[in-house]
Amino acid sequence: MIKVVVVGSGYWGKNLVRNFNALGALAAICDNDPSVLHSLQKMYDGVPTVQRFDDLLDGSGPSAEAIAIATPAESHYELTKKALLAGKHVFVEKPLSLTVDEGEELVQLAEQNRLTLMVGHILHYHQAVIKLKELVGKGELGKIQYLYSNRLNIGKIRAEENILWSFAPHDISVILMLLGEMPETVCATGGSYLQHQIPDTTLTTLDFPSGVKAHIFVSWLHPFKEQKLVVVGEKKMAVFDDISQEKLLLYPHKIEWLQRVPVAAKAEAELVQVEMDEPLKAECQHFLECVTEKVTPKTDGREGLRVLQVLEASQESLNQDGCKILLDSKAPVVNSLSPMTHIPSPDSQDYFVHESSYIDEEVEIGAGTKIWHFSHVLSGSRIGENCNIGQNVVIGPDVAIGNGCKVQNNVSIYKGVTLENEVFCGPSMVFTNVYNPRSGIRRMEEIRPTLVKKGVSIGANATIICGITIGRYAFIGAGAVVLKDVPDYALVVGNPGKQKGWMCECGVRLEDDLTCPSCEKKYGKHKNSIKPLQ
Repeated sequence: MIKVVVVGSGYWGKNLVRNFNALGALAAICDNDPSVLHSLQKMYDGVPTVQRFDDLLDGSGPSAEAIAIATPAESHYELTKKALLAGKHVFVEKPLSLTVDEGEELVQLAEQNRLTLMVGHILHYHQAVIKLKELVGKGELGKIQYLYSNRLNIGKIRAEENILWSFAPHDISVILMLLGEMPETVCATGGSYLQHQIPDTTLTTLDFPSGVKAHIFVSWLHPFKEQKLVVVGEKKMAVFDDISQEKLLLYPHKIEWLQRVPVAAKAEAELVQVEMDEPLKAECQHFLECVTEKVTPKTDGREGLRVLQVLEASQESLNQDGCKILLDSKAPVVNSLSPMTHIPSPDSQDYFVHESSYIDEEVEIGAGTKIWHFSHVLSGSRIGENCNIGQNVVIGPDVAIGNGCKVQNNVSIYKGVTLENEVFCGPSMVFTNVYNPRSGIRRMEEIRPTLVKKGVSIGANATIICGITIGRYAFIGAGAVVLKDVPDYALVVGNPGKQKGWMCECGVRLEDDLTCPSCEKKYGKHKNSIKPLQ
Protein backbone atom coordinates (compact mmCIF):
# COMPACT_ATOMS: atom_id res chain seq x y z
CA MET A 1 0.00 0.00 0.00
CA ILE A 2 1.30 3.45 -0.95
CA LYS A 3 1.75 5.70 2.08
CA VAL A 4 0.96 9.43 2.06
CA VAL A 5 1.97 12.32 4.31
CA VAL A 6 -0.67 15.06 4.45
CA VAL A 7 0.90 18.54 4.62
CA GLY A 8 -1.41 21.28 5.88
CA SER A 9 -4.07 19.80 8.14
CA GLY A 10 -6.33 22.69 9.00
CA TYR A 11 -9.44 24.02 7.22
CA TRP A 12 -9.45 21.50 4.33
CA GLY A 13 -6.42 19.34 5.01
CA LYS A 14 -8.11 17.63 7.95
CA ASN A 15 -10.50 16.06 5.42
CA LEU A 16 -7.55 14.61 3.49
CA VAL A 17 -6.17 13.27 6.76
CA ARG A 18 -9.50 11.59 7.51
CA ASN A 19 -9.82 9.98 4.07
CA PHE A 20 -6.24 8.79 3.63
CA ASN A 21 -6.45 7.33 7.13
CA ALA A 22 -9.70 5.54 6.26
CA LEU A 23 -7.97 4.10 3.18
CA GLY A 24 -5.10 2.81 5.31
CA ALA A 25 -2.60 5.08 3.54
CA LEU A 26 -1.87 7.82 6.10
CA ALA A 27 1.85 7.80 6.96
CA ALA A 28 2.08 11.07 8.90
CA ILE A 29 0.57 14.52 9.39
CA CYS A 30 2.57 17.71 8.83
CA ASP A 31 1.47 21.18 9.95
CA ASN A 32 3.36 24.20 11.25
CA ASP A 33 0.66 24.88 13.87
CA PRO A 34 1.35 22.83 17.04
CA SER A 35 -2.26 23.22 18.21
CA VAL A 36 -3.54 21.61 15.00
CA LEU A 37 -1.14 18.70 15.40
CA HIS A 38 -2.10 18.29 19.05
CA SER A 39 -5.77 18.08 18.14
CA LEU A 40 -5.16 15.54 15.37
CA GLN A 41 -2.91 13.41 17.59
CA LYS A 42 -5.90 12.79 19.84
CA MET A 43 -8.03 11.72 16.85
CA TYR A 44 -5.41 9.59 15.09
CA ASP A 45 -3.49 7.89 17.87
CA GLY A 46 -0.21 6.44 16.69
CA VAL A 47 0.05 8.49 13.49
CA PRO A 48 3.38 10.43 13.49
CA THR A 49 3.25 14.23 13.29
CA VAL A 50 5.88 16.75 12.19
CA GLN A 51 6.05 20.55 12.04
CA ARG A 52 8.82 21.11 9.46
CA PHE A 53 8.09 20.18 5.85
CA ASP A 54 11.79 19.74 5.07
CA ASP A 55 11.98 16.96 7.69
CA LEU A 56 9.85 14.86 5.31
CA LEU A 57 12.45 15.17 2.57
CA ASP A 58 15.84 14.96 4.29
CA GLY A 59 15.17 11.73 6.17
CA SER A 60 14.93 13.27 9.64
CA GLY A 61 11.14 12.82 9.79
CA PRO A 62 8.54 10.22 8.75
CA SER A 63 9.01 8.94 5.21
CA ALA A 64 6.46 8.06 2.54
CA GLU A 65 6.31 7.62 -1.23
CA ALA A 66 3.75 10.39 -1.68
CA ILE A 67 2.81 13.79 -0.26
CA ALA A 68 -0.61 15.48 -0.24
CA ILE A 69 -0.43 19.27 -0.01
CA ALA A 70 -3.34 21.29 1.41
CA THR A 71 -1.55 24.47 2.43
CA PRO A 72 -2.43 28.04 1.32
CA ALA A 73 -2.26 28.46 -2.46
CA GLU A 74 0.75 30.75 -2.35
CA SER A 75 2.89 27.86 -1.02
CA HIS A 76 1.75 25.19 -3.51
CA TYR A 77 4.52 25.80 -6.04
CA GLU A 78 7.40 25.79 -3.57
CA LEU A 79 6.26 22.73 -1.62
CA THR A 80 5.30 20.74 -4.73
CA LYS A 81 8.64 21.49 -6.37
CA LYS A 82 10.59 20.41 -3.29
CA ALA A 83 8.59 17.19 -3.06
CA LEU A 84 9.05 16.33 -6.75
CA LEU A 85 12.79 17.03 -6.58
CA ALA A 86 12.94 14.67 -3.62
CA GLY A 87 11.32 11.93 -5.71
CA LYS A 88 7.87 12.07 -4.10
CA HIS A 89 4.55 11.62 -5.87
CA VAL A 90 2.37 14.67 -5.18
CA PHE A 91 -1.33 15.37 -4.72
CA VAL A 92 -1.78 19.15 -4.46
CA GLU A 93 -5.01 20.98 -3.79
CA LYS A 94 -6.15 23.62 -6.28
CA PRO A 95 -4.70 25.70 -7.76
CA LEU A 96 -1.57 23.92 -8.96
CA SER A 97 0.37 27.19 -8.52
CA LEU A 98 -0.20 30.91 -8.92
CA THR A 99 1.39 31.38 -12.36
CA VAL A 100 1.46 29.40 -15.59
CA ASP A 101 5.27 29.50 -15.63
CA GLU A 102 5.39 27.86 -12.21
CA GLY A 103 2.79 25.30 -13.28
CA GLU A 104 4.79 24.43 -16.41
CA GLU A 105 7.87 23.87 -14.28
CA LEU A 106 6.04 21.49 -11.94
CA VAL A 107 4.52 19.50 -14.80
CA GLN A 108 7.91 19.22 -16.46
CA LEU A 109 9.57 18.08 -13.24
CA ALA A 110 6.95 15.40 -12.68
CA GLU A 111 7.18 14.08 -16.24
CA GLN A 112 10.96 14.11 -16.39
CA ASN A 113 11.20 12.22 -13.11
CA ARG A 114 8.26 9.91 -13.92
CA LEU A 115 6.31 10.94 -10.86
CA THR A 116 2.56 11.25 -10.38
CA LEU A 117 1.36 14.85 -10.08
CA MET A 118 -2.36 15.22 -9.37
CA VAL A 119 -4.40 18.37 -8.70
CA GLY A 120 -7.35 18.43 -6.29
CA HIS A 121 -10.19 19.27 -8.68
CA ILE A 122 -12.65 17.31 -6.60
CA LEU A 123 -15.73 17.66 -8.82
CA HIS A 124 -14.19 15.28 -11.38
CA TYR A 125 -14.76 12.58 -8.74
CA HIS A 126 -18.34 13.59 -7.88
CA GLN A 127 -20.75 10.90 -9.08
CA ALA A 128 -23.29 13.47 -10.30
CA VAL A 129 -20.64 15.25 -12.40
CA ILE A 130 -19.39 11.92 -13.75
CA LYS A 131 -22.98 11.12 -14.77
CA LEU A 132 -23.40 14.57 -16.33
CA LYS A 133 -20.28 14.01 -18.39
CA GLU A 134 -21.69 10.67 -19.53
CA LEU A 135 -24.99 12.30 -20.57
CA VAL A 136 -23.18 15.02 -22.50
CA GLY A 137 -20.98 12.44 -24.21
CA LYS A 138 -23.98 10.34 -25.28
CA GLY A 139 -25.74 13.37 -26.76
CA GLU A 140 -28.59 13.22 -24.25
CA LEU A 141 -28.64 17.02 -24.03
CA GLY A 142 -28.02 17.59 -27.72
CA LYS A 143 -25.55 20.19 -28.91
CA ILE A 144 -24.26 22.19 -25.92
CA GLN A 145 -25.08 25.86 -26.34
CA TYR A 146 -24.36 27.58 -23.02
CA LEU A 147 -23.12 26.86 -19.50
CA TYR A 148 -23.12 28.91 -16.34
CA SER A 149 -22.14 28.24 -12.76
CA ASN A 150 -22.74 29.94 -9.41
CA ARG A 151 -20.41 29.23 -6.50
CA LEU A 152 -21.56 31.54 -3.72
CA ASN A 153 -21.21 31.61 0.06
CA ILE A 154 -20.87 33.76 3.15
CA GLY A 155 -18.14 31.44 4.43
CA LYS A 156 -14.41 31.82 4.95
CA ILE A 157 -13.06 35.08 3.52
CA ARG A 158 -9.37 34.91 2.63
CA ALA A 159 -6.69 37.57 2.60
CA GLU A 160 -3.99 35.55 0.81
CA GLU A 161 -6.05 35.00 -2.37
CA ASN A 162 -9.08 36.59 -4.01
CA ILE A 163 -12.43 34.92 -4.72
CA LEU A 164 -11.44 34.07 -8.32
CA TRP A 165 -8.52 31.90 -7.23
CA SER A 166 -10.35 30.51 -4.20
CA PHE A 167 -13.67 29.45 -5.77
CA ALA A 168 -13.46 29.46 -9.58
CA PRO A 169 -10.91 26.66 -10.22
CA HIS A 170 -13.54 23.96 -9.57
CA ASP A 171 -16.00 25.37 -12.09
CA ILE A 172 -13.36 26.13 -14.71
CA SER A 173 -12.09 22.56 -14.40
CA VAL A 174 -15.55 21.00 -14.84
CA ILE A 175 -16.50 23.24 -17.78
CA LEU A 176 -13.26 22.44 -19.62
CA MET A 177 -13.85 18.74 -18.93
CA LEU A 178 -17.45 18.79 -20.19
CA LEU A 179 -16.61 20.67 -23.38
CA GLY A 180 -13.26 19.05 -24.10
CA GLU A 181 -11.81 22.31 -25.43
CA MET A 182 -10.04 25.44 -24.25
CA PRO A 183 -11.65 28.88 -24.57
CA GLU A 184 -10.44 31.31 -27.20
CA THR A 185 -11.05 34.39 -25.09
CA VAL A 186 -11.54 35.17 -21.40
CA CYS A 187 -13.11 38.24 -19.82
CA ALA A 188 -13.52 38.87 -16.08
CA THR A 189 -14.97 41.68 -13.98
CA GLY A 190 -15.33 41.96 -10.23
CA GLY A 191 -15.45 44.12 -7.15
CA SER A 192 -13.38 44.54 -3.96
CA TYR A 193 -15.68 45.53 -1.10
CA LEU A 194 -14.12 44.14 2.07
CA GLN A 195 -10.39 44.33 1.42
CA HIS A 196 -8.52 46.67 -0.90
CA GLN A 197 -7.66 45.07 -4.27
CA ILE A 198 -8.87 41.62 -3.18
CA PRO A 199 -12.03 40.97 -5.25
CA ASP A 200 -14.94 39.50 -3.29
CA THR A 201 -17.06 38.79 -6.36
CA THR A 202 -16.12 38.05 -9.96
CA LEU A 203 -17.97 37.18 -13.16
CA THR A 204 -15.88 35.40 -15.78
CA THR A 205 -16.95 34.89 -19.41
CA LEU A 206 -15.39 32.15 -21.54
CA ASP A 207 -15.84 32.01 -25.33
CA PHE A 208 -15.03 28.66 -26.93
CA PRO A 209 -14.05 27.84 -30.55
CA SER A 210 -17.21 25.71 -30.95
CA GLY A 211 -19.38 28.78 -30.30
CA VAL A 212 -20.29 27.77 -26.74
CA LYS A 213 -20.19 30.50 -24.11
CA ALA A 214 -19.83 29.99 -20.35
CA HIS A 215 -20.26 32.28 -17.35
CA ILE A 216 -18.76 31.67 -13.89
CA PHE A 217 -20.09 33.76 -11.00
CA VAL A 218 -18.26 33.42 -7.67
CA SER A 219 -18.70 35.37 -4.45
CA TRP A 220 -18.12 35.11 -0.72
CA LEU A 221 -20.58 37.98 -0.12
CA HIS A 222 -23.81 36.00 -0.51
CA PRO A 223 -26.59 35.41 2.04
CA PHE A 224 -26.60 31.63 1.55
CA LYS A 225 -24.50 28.85 0.10
CA GLU A 226 -25.08 27.96 -3.55
CA GLN A 227 -23.09 25.60 -5.77
CA LYS A 228 -24.88 25.12 -9.05
CA LEU A 229 -23.92 24.38 -12.64
CA VAL A 230 -26.41 24.69 -15.51
CA VAL A 231 -25.71 23.12 -18.91
CA VAL A 232 -28.04 24.23 -21.72
CA GLY A 233 -28.33 21.89 -24.70
CA GLU A 234 -30.55 22.00 -27.76
CA LYS A 235 -32.55 18.99 -26.47
CA LYS A 236 -32.42 19.29 -22.69
CA MET A 237 -31.01 21.39 -19.89
CA ALA A 238 -29.11 19.85 -16.98
CA VAL A 239 -28.76 21.28 -13.48
CA PHE A 240 -26.08 20.02 -11.09
CA ASP A 241 -26.88 21.33 -7.61
CA ASP A 242 -24.34 20.18 -5.03
CA ILE A 243 -26.32 21.67 -2.13
CA SER A 244 -29.61 19.99 -2.96
CA GLN A 245 -30.57 16.40 -2.16
CA GLU A 246 -31.50 16.09 -5.85
CA LYS A 247 -28.02 16.45 -7.24
CA LEU A 248 -28.76 16.17 -10.95
CA LEU A 249 -31.92 17.17 -12.79
CA LEU A 250 -32.75 17.18 -16.50
CA TYR A 251 -35.27 19.65 -17.93
CA PRO A 252 -36.56 18.62 -21.37
CA HIS A 253 -37.60 22.20 -22.15
CA LYS A 254 -37.96 23.11 -25.81
CA ILE A 255 -37.83 26.35 -27.70
CA GLU A 256 -40.54 26.52 -30.34
CA TRP A 257 -40.70 29.17 -33.01
CA LEU A 258 -44.15 30.68 -33.50
CA GLN A 259 -44.45 33.30 -36.19
CA ARG A 260 -40.68 33.56 -36.17
CA VAL A 261 -40.65 34.31 -32.43
CA PRO A 262 -38.95 31.91 -29.95
CA VAL A 263 -41.36 30.63 -27.29
CA ALA A 264 -40.35 28.43 -24.33
CA ALA A 265 -42.27 25.14 -23.99
CA LYS A 266 -41.57 24.09 -20.39
CA ALA A 267 -41.56 20.50 -19.13
CA GLU A 268 -41.29 18.78 -15.76
CA ALA A 269 -37.84 18.08 -14.36
CA GLU A 270 -36.47 14.55 -14.55
CA LEU A 271 -34.40 13.34 -11.58
CA VAL A 272 -31.26 11.47 -12.60
CA GLN A 273 -30.54 8.73 -10.08
CA VAL A 274 -26.95 8.79 -8.86
CA GLU A 275 -25.36 6.49 -6.29
CA MET A 276 -23.50 8.93 -4.10
CA ASP A 277 -20.29 8.41 -2.17
CA GLU A 278 -17.88 10.97 -0.77
CA PRO A 279 -16.08 12.61 -3.74
CA LEU A 280 -12.97 13.33 -1.69
CA LYS A 281 -12.60 9.68 -0.73
CA ALA A 282 -12.92 8.71 -4.39
CA GLU A 283 -10.33 11.35 -5.27
CA CYS A 284 -7.87 10.06 -2.67
CA GLN A 285 -8.43 6.47 -3.80
CA HIS A 286 -7.80 7.52 -7.42
CA PHE A 287 -4.48 9.11 -6.44
CA LEU A 288 -3.33 5.95 -4.66
CA GLU A 289 -4.31 3.80 -7.65
CA CYS A 290 -2.50 6.10 -10.11
CA VAL A 291 0.72 5.94 -8.08
CA THR A 292 0.50 2.17 -7.63
CA GLU A 293 -0.47 1.35 -11.22
CA LYS A 294 1.60 4.14 -12.84
CA VAL A 295 -1.32 5.60 -14.76
CA THR A 296 -2.16 9.24 -15.48
CA PRO A 297 -4.70 10.81 -13.09
CA LYS A 298 -7.91 12.33 -14.46
CA THR A 299 -6.79 15.63 -12.97
CA ASP A 300 -3.09 15.42 -13.65
CA GLY A 301 -0.64 18.31 -13.81
CA ARG A 302 -1.53 19.14 -17.41
CA GLU A 303 -5.22 19.38 -16.54
CA GLY A 304 -4.25 21.64 -13.66
CA LEU A 305 -2.13 23.70 -16.05
CA ARG A 306 -5.10 24.27 -18.38
CA VAL A 307 -7.18 25.52 -15.45
CA LEU A 308 -4.28 27.71 -14.37
CA GLN A 309 -4.05 29.24 -17.84
CA VAL A 310 -7.70 30.28 -17.67
CA LEU A 311 -7.28 31.61 -14.14
CA GLU A 312 -4.24 33.66 -15.10
CA ALA A 313 -6.03 35.11 -18.13
CA SER A 314 -9.04 35.92 -15.93
CA GLN A 315 -6.80 37.71 -13.44
CA GLU A 316 -5.17 39.66 -16.27
CA SER A 317 -8.61 40.69 -17.50
CA LEU A 318 -9.57 41.75 -13.95
CA ASN A 319 -6.42 43.85 -13.75
CA GLN A 320 -7.37 45.55 -17.03
CA ASP A 321 -10.97 46.36 -16.02
CA GLY A 322 -12.58 43.51 -17.95
CA CYS A 323 -10.46 43.64 -21.10
CA LYS A 324 -10.90 40.53 -23.28
CA ILE A 325 -7.82 38.29 -23.19
CA LEU A 326 -6.85 36.03 -26.09
CA LEU A 327 -5.63 32.66 -24.86
CA ASP A 328 -3.79 31.61 -28.03
CA SER A 329 -0.90 33.92 -27.21
CA LYS A 330 -0.83 32.61 -23.62
CA ALA A 331 -1.03 28.90 -24.40
CA PRO A 332 1.24 27.03 -22.01
CA VAL A 333 3.83 24.88 -23.70
CA VAL A 334 5.65 22.22 -21.69
CA ASN A 335 8.43 21.01 -23.95
CA SER A 336 9.38 17.96 -22.00
CA LEU A 337 9.75 14.34 -22.89
CA SER A 338 6.67 12.46 -21.81
CA PRO A 339 7.09 9.06 -20.17
CA MET A 340 5.36 7.74 -23.31
CA THR A 341 7.87 9.35 -25.74
CA HIS A 342 8.57 7.09 -28.70
CA ILE A 343 12.17 5.90 -28.90
CA PRO A 344 13.16 5.57 -32.57
CA SER A 345 14.91 2.40 -33.67
CA PRO A 346 18.52 2.77 -34.90
CA ASP A 347 17.32 2.49 -38.50
CA SER A 348 14.75 5.28 -38.15
CA GLN A 349 16.30 7.52 -35.50
CA ASP A 350 15.85 11.25 -36.03
CA TYR A 351 18.85 12.28 -33.90
CA PHE A 352 22.62 11.98 -34.39
CA VAL A 353 25.10 10.06 -32.23
CA HIS A 354 28.78 9.94 -33.22
CA GLU A 355 30.09 6.43 -33.67
CA SER A 356 32.62 6.90 -30.85
CA SER A 357 29.88 7.60 -28.29
CA TYR A 358 27.89 5.05 -26.31
CA ILE A 359 24.15 5.14 -25.53
CA ASP A 360 22.83 2.72 -22.90
CA GLU A 361 19.49 0.95 -23.17
CA GLU A 362 16.33 2.69 -21.88
CA VAL A 363 17.52 6.12 -22.99
CA GLU A 364 15.22 8.63 -24.70
CA ILE A 365 16.66 11.15 -27.15
CA GLY A 366 14.56 13.82 -28.85
CA ALA A 367 14.46 14.68 -32.55
CA GLY A 368 17.22 16.93 -33.85
CA THR A 369 19.61 16.27 -30.96
CA LYS A 370 23.32 15.75 -31.74
CA ILE A 371 25.74 13.83 -29.48
CA TRP A 372 29.39 14.20 -30.44
CA HIS A 373 32.66 12.30 -29.84
CA PHE A 374 33.45 10.05 -26.86
CA SER A 375 30.29 10.78 -24.87
CA HIS A 376 28.24 8.36 -22.78
CA VAL A 377 24.52 8.56 -21.94
CA LEU A 378 23.62 6.16 -19.11
CA SER A 379 20.37 4.24 -18.72
CA GLY A 380 17.18 5.96 -17.60
CA SER A 381 18.27 9.34 -18.97
CA ARG A 382 16.13 11.50 -21.22
CA ILE A 383 17.39 14.22 -23.54
CA GLY A 384 14.98 16.59 -25.25
CA GLU A 385 14.78 17.81 -28.82
CA ASN A 386 17.39 19.91 -30.66
CA CYS A 387 20.09 19.58 -28.00
CA ASN A 388 23.82 19.74 -28.74
CA ILE A 389 25.96 17.47 -26.55
CA GLY A 390 29.70 18.08 -26.99
CA GLN A 391 32.74 15.82 -26.72
CA ASN A 392 33.58 13.72 -23.65
CA VAL A 393 30.23 14.36 -21.92
CA VAL A 394 28.72 11.94 -19.40
CA ILE A 395 24.96 12.08 -18.74
CA GLY A 396 23.18 9.96 -16.17
CA PRO A 397 21.98 7.66 -15.01
CA ASP A 398 18.37 8.88 -14.70
CA VAL A 399 19.07 12.47 -15.76
CA ALA A 400 16.44 14.65 -17.43
CA ILE A 401 17.49 17.31 -19.95
CA GLY A 402 14.96 19.55 -21.67
CA ASN A 403 14.78 20.86 -25.23
CA GLY A 404 17.32 23.14 -26.88
CA CYS A 405 20.11 22.60 -24.33
CA LYS A 406 23.82 22.97 -25.17
CA VAL A 407 26.35 20.98 -23.15
CA GLN A 408 29.94 21.83 -24.05
CA ASN A 409 32.98 19.56 -23.88
CA ASN A 410 34.09 17.72 -20.70
CA VAL A 411 30.89 18.11 -18.67
CA SER A 412 29.40 15.39 -16.45
CA ILE A 413 25.70 15.64 -15.56
CA TYR A 414 25.11 13.19 -12.73
CA LYS A 415 21.99 11.59 -11.29
CA GLY A 416 19.97 14.15 -9.35
CA VAL A 417 20.58 16.99 -11.83
CA THR A 418 17.68 18.27 -13.96
CA LEU A 419 18.13 20.75 -16.82
CA GLU A 420 15.05 22.54 -18.10
CA ASN A 421 14.80 23.90 -21.66
CA GLU A 422 17.55 26.01 -23.31
CA VAL A 423 20.21 25.57 -20.62
CA PHE A 424 23.84 26.29 -21.60
CA CYS A 425 26.61 24.39 -19.80
CA GLY A 426 30.06 25.82 -20.57
CA PRO A 427 33.23 23.74 -21.14
CA SER A 428 34.43 21.73 -18.12
CA MET A 429 31.84 23.13 -15.70
CA VAL A 430 31.03 20.76 -12.84
CA PHE A 431 27.86 19.47 -11.20
CA THR A 432 28.03 17.60 -7.88
CA ASN A 433 25.30 15.39 -6.44
CA VAL A 434 26.60 14.31 -3.01
CA TYR A 435 27.50 17.03 -0.51
CA ASN A 436 30.16 15.23 1.54
CA PRO A 437 31.53 12.33 -0.56
CA ARG A 438 34.01 9.75 0.72
CA SER A 439 35.56 7.12 -1.50
CA GLY A 440 35.12 4.45 1.14
CA ILE A 441 31.52 5.31 2.10
CA ARG A 442 28.60 4.74 -0.24
CA ARG A 443 26.29 7.77 -0.22
CA MET A 444 24.17 7.37 -3.35
CA GLU A 445 21.08 7.35 -1.12
CA GLU A 446 22.07 10.87 -0.01
CA ILE A 447 21.95 12.48 -3.46
CA ARG A 448 20.79 16.10 -3.27
CA PRO A 449 18.77 17.16 -6.33
CA THR A 450 19.83 20.18 -8.38
CA LEU A 451 17.41 22.00 -10.68
CA VAL A 452 18.65 24.30 -13.45
CA LYS A 453 15.69 26.22 -14.80
CA LYS A 454 14.91 27.46 -18.29
CA GLY A 455 17.40 29.67 -20.11
CA VAL A 456 20.25 29.45 -17.57
CA SER A 457 23.86 29.93 -18.75
CA ILE A 458 26.72 28.38 -16.74
CA GLY A 459 30.22 29.58 -17.64
CA ALA A 460 33.33 27.49 -18.28
CA ASN A 461 34.89 25.78 -15.21
CA ALA A 462 32.06 26.87 -12.89
CA THR A 463 31.11 24.47 -10.07
CA ILE A 464 27.52 23.93 -8.92
CA ILE A 465 27.26 22.44 -5.43
CA CYS A 466 24.31 20.03 -5.18
CA GLY A 467 20.93 20.62 -3.56
CA ILE A 468 20.18 24.03 -5.07
CA THR A 469 17.95 25.62 -7.71
CA ILE A 470 19.28 28.04 -10.32
CA GLY A 471 16.46 30.37 -11.42
CA ARG A 472 15.26 31.12 -14.94
CA TYR A 473 17.72 32.94 -17.21
CA ALA A 474 20.32 33.28 -14.45
CA PHE A 475 23.92 33.69 -15.56
CA ILE A 476 26.77 31.93 -13.73
CA GLY A 477 30.17 33.43 -14.54
CA ALA A 478 33.19 31.39 -15.59
CA GLY A 479 34.93 29.74 -12.63
CA ALA A 480 32.20 30.64 -10.12
CA VAL A 481 31.47 28.25 -7.24
CA VAL A 482 27.73 28.32 -6.52
CA LEU A 483 26.74 27.21 -3.01
CA LYS A 484 23.11 28.35 -2.69
CA ASP A 485 19.92 29.00 -4.67
CA VAL A 486 20.18 31.60 -7.43
CA PRO A 487 17.22 33.93 -8.18
CA ASP A 488 15.74 34.28 -11.66
CA TYR A 489 17.82 36.55 -13.95
CA ALA A 490 20.66 36.88 -11.38
CA LEU A 491 24.31 37.33 -12.38
CA VAL A 492 26.55 35.29 -10.05
CA VAL A 493 30.37 35.36 -10.13
CA GLY A 494 33.32 34.50 -7.90
CA ASN A 495 34.29 31.90 -5.27
CA PRO A 496 32.09 31.63 -3.33
CA GLY A 497 29.53 32.80 -5.87
CA LYS A 498 27.90 36.15 -5.14
CA GLN A 499 25.27 38.06 -7.04
CA LYS A 500 26.68 41.08 -8.86
CA GLY A 501 23.68 42.22 -10.90
CA TRP A 502 20.87 41.11 -13.20
CA MET A 503 20.84 39.65 -16.70
CA CYS A 504 18.39 40.04 -19.56
CA GLU A 505 16.91 37.01 -21.30
CA CYS A 506 19.08 37.94 -24.29
CA GLY A 507 22.23 37.42 -22.17
CA VAL A 508 23.23 41.08 -21.65
CA ARG A 509 23.71 42.65 -18.21
CA LEU A 510 20.92 45.04 -17.21
CA GLU A 511 21.48 48.69 -16.41
CA ASP A 512 20.82 50.03 -12.91
CA ASP A 513 17.24 50.89 -13.94
CA LEU A 514 16.75 47.20 -14.96
CA THR A 515 16.65 48.04 -18.68
CA CYS A 516 18.58 45.95 -21.22
CA PRO A 517 21.02 48.15 -23.21
CA SER A 518 20.85 45.69 -26.10
CA CYS A 519 17.21 44.67 -26.66
CA GLU A 520 15.72 47.46 -24.47
CA LYS A 521 13.52 45.04 -22.55
CA LYS A 522 12.48 46.42 -19.16
CA TYR A 523 12.27 44.51 -15.88
CA GLY A 524 10.74 45.18 -12.47
CA LYS A 525 11.40 43.95 -8.94
CA HIS A 526 9.46 40.81 -7.96
CA LYS A 527 9.91 39.38 -4.44
CA ASN A 528 13.65 38.62 -4.19
CA SER A 529 14.09 38.61 -7.96
CA ILE A 530 12.97 40.50 -11.06
CA LYS A 531 10.64 39.75 -13.94
CA PRO A 532 9.98 41.28 -17.38
CA LEU A 533 7.45 44.09 -17.46
CA GLN A 534 4.49 43.78 -19.80
